[in-house]
Amino acid sequence: QGFKDNLHAVFCLAENAVGPRATRPDDIHVLYSGKTVEINNTDAEGRLILADGVAYACKDLGADIILDMATLTGAQGIATGKYHAAVLTNNEEWEKACVKAGRNCGDLVHPLVYCPELHFSEFTSAVADMKNSVADRDNTPSSCAGLFIASHIGFDWPGVWVHVDIAAPVHAGERATGYGVALLLSLFGGASEDPLLNLVSPLGCNGDSPPEEMERDSKRRRLV
Repeated sequence: QGFKDNLHAVFCLAENAVGPRATRPDDIHVLYSGKTVEINNTDAEGRLILADGVAYACKDLGADIILDMATLTGAQGIATGKYHAAVLTNNEEWEKACVKAGRNCGDLVHPLVYCPELHFSEFTSAVADMKNSVADRDNTPSSCAGLFIASHIGFDWPGVWVHVDIAAPVHAGERATGYGVALLLSLFGGASEDPLLNLVSPLGCNGDSPPEEMERDSKRRRLV
């Protein structure tokens, strides 16, 4: 798509299958960040590899913007509904940009509460740096799940971290919707040479094409 910035895609994949090396309650894992995690919920497994993914993006790739996107929590559909993904971020400008990008492209987004000083205590462990699941499921579990991931790059990390929980809008009945592709293209479109992506991006245009040219290009693509 003509992106000018250095863009990486890290796929955090693991097979969720029972076996002799399966994670058990009370196990303690040392994650890639170096932090230890006590397993108190074996069904909260996806966040373990997501935590490794963001730590890898930070430590090995030197990213200054990290966006993780996953079907993380069933509670997301309760928090923001089945049409809006949930966004959690340490940067207010990027929170607004995600919402605007969603409106521009149709992949709708709504913010979650970002308050690690009040919510991260849900993961308190007596034997590790944290547990992998919350103590109280009535205390904004989707926000807390995102905070678990953020903790592995650090809440004092100076870069931009964005977490998008897409559990509900990725499916309609038994079929996939393809949610997320348009959102990412719109959100990061300002770093592309593509005039249509510049047009829908909430984070600015590269200025190479005048507005009338971008409008003509947009109309042409709609016809195609």
